[in-house]
Amino acid sequence: MRVSLPYGVDVTVPSVARMYDSLLGGRDNYPADRAACEELLSHVPSMRELALNNREFLRRVVHVLAADYGIRQFIDHGSGLPTQDNVHEIAQRVDPSSRVVYVDNDPIVRTIGGVLLASNENTAVLQADMRDTDGIFSSEPFSRLIDPEEPIAALFVSVLHCIPDLDRPADLIARVADRLPSGSMMVVCQLVSESAPVRDFVTHFMDEQTQGHWGRVRERKDVADFCAPLELIPPGLVEVSAWRPRHADVPAQLSWEWEEYGGVGFVRH
Repeated sequence: MRVSLPYGVDVTVPSVARMYDSLLGGRDNYPADRAACEELLSHVPSMRELALNNREFLRRVVHVLAADYGIRQFIDHGSGLPTQDNVHEIAQRVDPSSRVVYVDNDPIVRTIGGVLLASNENTAVLQADMRDTDGIFSSEPFSRLIDPEEPIAALFVSVLHCIPDLDRPADLIARVADRLPSGSMMVVCQLVSESAPVRDFVTHFMDEQTQGHWGRVRERKDVADFCAPLELIPPGLVEVSAWRPRHADVPAQLSWEWEEYGGVGFVRH
């Protein structure tokens, strides 16, 4: 599907959301996004499999939160472009009353998501910076869809590497955790590598390609620090294809120079 581009969007500059869409086989991306993906694939060839693994993790984790833990409210930080089996579709298969607020700062996400979700009264797309916790929690979509007295699942799936160290992603997780009611849960994962050359190359490449809309590929220990406010549920912090895998739903990565690493937990209060 193509919709009219929002005013001022420069599609000659790759965006993280559109690059991810390209890797998943989506159509809402442009030549600059595809070229950036191809160049990155030449250096980290497991990138496409990693993106697919991450999407399968999102599907599994939302189903588990809805079916096993009774979560009916979701805030998807840095949601990216709509694709097959979005958060609301998975959660609403468990309970049609499930409500989802998607948050992304990419205006194309807001435009396309708004069109696709217009007929679903239990979902909304909020164009906002995921670091703006006060703005998100005081927004009209949040106020309309989310009951602040009932458990909420806050998702940070493959987005914290977009936040620079100066903006302290650990503080963001702590801020959101403080705002969530008792019984709430969080999902946290990000790109990591134990290889300094891989971390440095990908970080520099993505920062240059996206013109500063990037943070850093980190290490596993950084993700553990991010999850300090959480009481992790089994299996704890793992490479995401190892998080409660279902038979044959995870593609094999070609190599393991980097990975998506994270977990799920209850918010400690």
